[in-house]
Amino acid sequence: MIIAPSLLASDFTRLGKETERAVRSGAEWLHLDIMDGRFVPNISFGPAIIEAVRPHARKMFFDVHLMCSRPEILLEPFAKAGADLITVHVELHEQVTPLIWKIKSLGKKVGLAINPPTAITEVQPFLDQIDLLLVMTVNPGFGGQSFIHECLPKIQQANVWRREKKLKYHLEVDGGINHQTVAECARAGADTFVAGTALFRQHNMTAAVKKMRQIAQANDPSLADLNV
Repeated sequence: MIIAPSLLASDFTRLGKETERAVRSGAEWLHLDIMDGRFVPNISFGPAIIEAVRPHARKMFFDVHLMCSRPEILLEPFAKAGADLITVHVELHEQVTPLIWKIKSLGKKVGLAINPPTAITEVQPFLDQIDLLLVMTVNPGFGGQSFIHECLPKIQQANVWRREKKLKYHLEVDGGINHQTVAECARAGADTFVAGTALFRQHNMTAAVKKMRQIAQANDPSLADLNV
């Protein structure tokens, strides 16, 4: 189980300290949402912010999610800034294949994201080419939204494909993830959980991360099978 606090929910006036708090919390990854104001109706931050917070988390895995209409011009800057994994959207259609190969050529792991209205079958042709599948559980663009329960069957289907094809991609969820919805997502097969307000807005982030991981593990069907 991987817990990935989302920096989008942090206090932007103290990004360095907030990044260090994520490191101390015991979370494995730091999730970084990049929005361009075109692919989604909001703007977040760019490569300079990633580069600025990198020294505060030298060993932490940086999970960079590009919600951008022209990610091809951003891949190299974010790779140089410190990204470990770069996720692009399946909704970019014919751009997806060249984007995947460009990310790989930069020596980075590849993620593919899918929005709530998009059919899960859209990601199927790419599953053997990626390291992570991100199922968005809110419509992307803003933090603090409510979880869309209708996305759970997508997670279940992606998990079935992963088992059937014997693939090893992480199955990540992002949007409205808290101590209640993390259990539902874990039962559906997710193993990587992005949470913003549920973690960064807690006074004791370490305790919040620990509790979220415990709930996810308790609802992991693969672990339940081992205990039968």
